[in-house]
Amino acid sequence: MIWKKYGFSILLLYLSVGFFVWPALGVVALICMLAPVVVALYRDREWCGSYCPRGSLWDNVFTKINSRKHVPQWAKSTWFRSFMLLVIFIVFGGQMYYAWPNLDAIGLVFLRIILITTLFGGALALLYSPRTWCNFCPMGTLASWVSVGKKPMSVANTCVSCKLCAKACPMQLEPYKAKGSQFIDSDCIKCEECIHVCPKKSLSFEKNFNC
Repeated sequence: MIWKKYGFSILLLYLSVGFFVWPALGVVALICMLAPVVVALYRDREWCGSYCPRGSLWDNVFTKINSRKHVPQWAKSTWFRSFMLLVIFIVFGGQMYYAWPNLDAIGLVFLRIILITTLFGGALALLYSPRTWCNFCPMGTLASWVSVGKKPMSVANTCVSCKLCAKACPMQLEPYKAKGSQFIDSDCIKCEECIHVCPKKSLSFEKNFNC
C-alpha cells in the first residue's frame, strides 16, 4: 500500500506548511485524532496499522535505524496509558481555552502537540521498538478501549509455532499462541505483517467481522 509506505511524508508536509506558511492548517489534525476511534468501532485499530501518518514514520524510517529492542513494560501499563491520556487532554484543553476563537492560534495548538509528541515518539523509537509510542498514544488508547474483537484474526491448526509472526509484529504481540483459535488483542493494529511472514499461511483475518 503506497499510503502505508509514504504516509509519513504527509506528516512532514503538514508540519512544515503549518508552522511556516498557514498555521490554520493545524486543525486538520482533528482527522488523525478522531479517525482511530471511529475506525476502531468497526475494524479495531486498523487505522493505527495502515493509515496513521506517524505510524508510517515509525515503520518506514525508524525500523531501519534502530535495533528493535523490546517495548518497556511501563509503556504497556494501564496506569501509564491513562496518565498520558489525561495529560494530553489537560494540556490540549488549556491551550485551546486561550487560543479560542483565533483560527491561526487554534491551528498552532494542534501543530505544537503533533510536533512534540512526534519528537517524543521518535526518541522512544530510537531507544526501544519503533512503535513504542503506539502502546500509549492517547488516541490509540481510546481506540483500544472500543476495539477488542471487532476484527479477529484466525490462527489455523497448521501453525507450527515458529514464532516468526511474533518477530514481525511491530507491537511485539504473539499470535501463534492462539493456535487453533482466534487471536484477539486490543494492541493489534491490523498491519498484517504477521500474515505476510507466516510460512504456513496459518494467519488470516475473519471475513465475517462486524462492519
